[in-house]
Amino acid sequence: MNRKMRGRGMASSWYGIARTATIDRAGAWAELDDGGTAKIVTGVTEIGEGILTVLAQVAAEEMGVRPEDVTIGDNDTSRSPEAAHAGATRQTYMIGNSVALAAREARDMLFTEIADHWDVPAGSLRAFDGEIWALETNLRMTMKEAVGTCKARGVVPVGAASFTAHGTGLDPVDGSGSPWQAYVFGTQIAEVEVDTWTGEVQVLGIWAAHDVGRAINPRGVEGQIEGGVVQGLGQALMEDYQTENGYTTTHGFAKYILPTSLDIPQINCTIVEDPDPLSPLRAKGIGEPALVPTAPAIMNAIYDAIGVRIKSLPATPEKILDALRNHVPGREQIAQAARQDRAEAHRRGL
Repeated sequence: MNRKMRGRGMASSWYGIARTATIDRAGAWAELDDGGTAKIVTGVTEIGEGILTVLAQVAAEEMGVRPEDVTIGDNDTSRSPEAAHAGATRQTYMIGNSVALAAREARDMLFTEIADHWDVPAGSLRAFDGEIWALETNLRMTMKEAVGTCKARGVVPVGAASFTAHGTGLDPVDGSGSPWQAYVFGTQIAEVEVDTWTGEVQVLGIWAAHDVGRAINPRGVEGQIEGGVVQGLGQALMEDYQTENGYTTTHGFAKYILPTSLDIPQINCTIVEDPDPLSPLRAKGIGEPALVPTAPAIMNAIYDAIGVRIKSLPATPEKILDALRNHVPGREQIAQAARQDRAEAHRRGL
């Protein structure tokens, strides 16, 4: 066996979003303001995943304004519609859809008044990038003018909506049923290099393909996938969270190894768009699903490289050397040489 062995592994996953056994729901308010800007109010929680950017894009597309002209209002849950929790990859799916429906209601209210003002069918109106016009006519005005005209007619273009997952429930006897409204699918391939002397694993590359329904913000989707891969790499090779009798015995981050920029391989993302028929936006989500296949893909790649299956995470160098010693004749001598190499490197401060 060569000292450094390479292997490739693959893993696929599915992940459910928008629970249906217990109903998931979210609400939002939308308003077209003076100046042709828009305001969205919902109890959304931004925890760094970029949901505020997504909601601004959704509202802008639905109401025909520019994303920079959308303000996401006070999200204090005592003064805004329910949005529920920030988890389970549900924010774009649940809150994004509620914002889209509320924005459509506000836009339709505006269209009704402007169509009457212009004496054209409301269905002929279009709005984009801060302008509104009627098809097959020369009628056109800015959104600022349109909102002013609407308010002059005594109407404030506002909308309120909620989006609720279909409640199907589960059979209380056998548990059968559909617990989720939509499913996200993904596949990842990992290529690794295993040092059979030291047990160290280097991930050379990750190829990740994920179905997100419709990518509202493709750059954001890629960022979520890359972040999930980095977390999965840490789970697979480094992060060893220890507990005893329900209490943590990992005392701090000093000895809890996390991936750094030097550990991150080339990550190649492929976005698959299979629109969800039950979503007004046709979007699904990609928060947690991006993490799911990474560790299994890396474990399969290690097996492909050295022919030994590591069955617990993380796959530390010690576990890999022990597995090689126990499964391959003569590995005790190699493991001893590896220990001597590490001792010499430690002595020299390397």
